[in-house]
Amino acid sequence: MSQLKTGILLVNLGTPDAPTAKAVKRYLAQFLHDRRVVDTNRFIWCPLLHWIILPSRSPKVAKLYQEVWTDEGSPLLVYSRKQQQALAARLPDTPVELAMTYGSPSVNQALERLQRQNVQRLVVLPMYPQYSCSTTGAAWDALSAEFKKRRDLPEVVFIRDYAQHPQYIAALAQSIKASFVQHGQPDLLLFSYHGIPQRYANEGDDYPLRCEATTQAVVAALGLSESQYKMTYQSRFGREAWLQPYTDETLKALPAQGVKRVQVICPGFSADCLETIEEIDKQNREFFMAQGGESYRYIPALNDSPAHIDLLQALVTEK
Repeated sequence: MSQLKTGILLVNLGTPDAPTAKAVKRYLAQFLHDRRVVDTNRFIWCPLLHWIILPSRSPKVAKLYQEVWTDEGSPLLVYSRKQQQALAARLPDTPVELAMTYGSPSVNQALERLQRQNVQRLVVLPMYPQYSCSTTGAAWDALSAEFKKRRDLPEVVFIRDYAQHPQYIAALAQSIKASFVQHGQPDLLLFSYHGIPQRYANEGDDYPLRCEATTQAVVAALGLSESQYKMTYQSRFGREAWLQPYTDETLKALPAQGVKRVQVICPGFSADCLETIEEIDKQNREFFMAQGGESYRYIPALNDSPAHIDLLQALVTEK
């Protein structure tokens, strides 16, 4: 019996096609329409989204994207492409495609390319180290929605998460150690993860447990004491309570507690993007320094570092 031809699909969240209000509005509309992201009653949410949130928020978010946009495009797409290309170079006989749950390249476009290469077995790697219904779950939904339109389906292996994978933990620890060597050991290492509504966790999303598992594994690898690190959640949206403690409020309070030198890492982001570059490295730096902080360093995401590509290769070849 001949072996099925295997292909790899990397899936990340998405990004606008351009740093313009029009492109951002199109992207946010798709993103914020997803019930995995916002599950508010549609009769309430849709008018609020289209009449108030999108018209007011899109120009503001577009300005933020303009600050981080590169000659090659959005940082998230640029790094994701580099990850795809680096992994493909490691696996020359295996097609590797990239898709975004929202925006371009779409899941449909990626599946079409894989189908043209006669892929019969698909290993799907959502680029979220810690599972959440709002990210990994949404990637599953996007894939399922495309499969509903197709007669011929591949065998599918879906990687739920890799929060405690030894090579992931080692790569994070290596990145942190390098930052400590370059900038000195801080008073506090802050682990900042993207937040979700607390209600999602109450209803069964184990995301905070997966974040805690990553943090504890990295802390153990580094040999840090309880006073040398802290874990927080960033990027909350709306009035509902999200996972706490909040990153911005924590950083504002730390200098008064005698913590003057911090380094911040965002282990939940496989690639640097608006939420790390603009929110963490710029906005939160300003919050901390304005309250009396003396040194603030953001430790970049793993991006396309060799250790990260080693991890991606291990994750897909194990399957």
